[in-house]
Amino acid sequence: MKKLFILAACSGLIFTSCVSNKKYAELEAKQRDTQDRLNTTTVKLNSCEDEKDALRSQLASLNDTNKELINQIGNFTDLTKKGAENLERSLESLKEKDLTINKLRDALTRRDSVNLALVQSLKGVLGNLDDTDIEISVDKGVVIVNISDKLLFRSGSYTVTPQAREILGKVAQVVNAKPDFEFIVEGHTDDDPIATASIKDNWDLSVLRATSVVRILQNDFGVSPARMTAGGRSEYIPVASNETREGKAKNRRTRIAVLPKLDQFYSMIEEGLKDPAIND
Repeated sequence: MKKLFILAACSGLIFTSCVSNKKYAELEAKQRDTQDRLNTTTVKLNSCEDEKDALRSQLASLNDTNKELINQIGNFTDLTKKGAENLERSLESLKEKDLTINKLRDALTRRDSVNLALVQSLKGVLGNLDDTDIEISVDKGVVIVNISDKLLFRSGSYTVTPQAREILGKVAQVVNAKPDFEFIVEGHTDDDPIATASIKDNWDLSVLRATSVVRILQNDFGVSPARMTAGGRSEYIPVASNETREGKAKNRRTRIAVLPKLDQFYSMIEEGLKDPAIND
């Protein structure tokens, strides 16, 4: 990695930050849109389940009614035929709704399975790290890797430590094996102010730390830059109180949000929502 003069680094990083923040905002919007689609799908699924139960109840009632009509009317075969036709239409409607519901469930199950496999892969390669220093979880359908800054950077610095390179190499091992994933690297700080020759404030520090991570993933471990976005969140998304030393330590972190390219999943959701059987 070429060394840059401080002035050139500041100018370049500010430009990079702007571009990365724009792409970061687009991915955040995409994530919110995806969550909205999933919420809409869940509502539709629940509605279909209710309609299916109502149809089953109606079928049971029709069966009883038809038996009573046959007993009462006897040879009025036209009425019997009409009742049979109603039953047949109701059964066909139930089958169509079941197919649509199963299609949507398969899409949601596929997403959950992909995320579970990714979490297991990350935990497998990262091994016996302290849970307070690195955490892997699933939040709103997205796999999140939170890494404490004490593993990645020295205080007030955006130079990655040798130990951090080892950790990032293991993360790269997983993501390189899963080319259908892209991810956002977010830098987070506590609320202690900072101002140096090369760092203006916590916005700068958070962005510089994120770009340091993506450069190492790209240059040292061969992760495609087209799959990565670097963004800084400064001090404004804390996970603990900044009133204590422990809380500040938790807030100084790097967050990697892994986003599967679920184009097929989205297509299945959209196809299901357009299905007449679910929109009756």
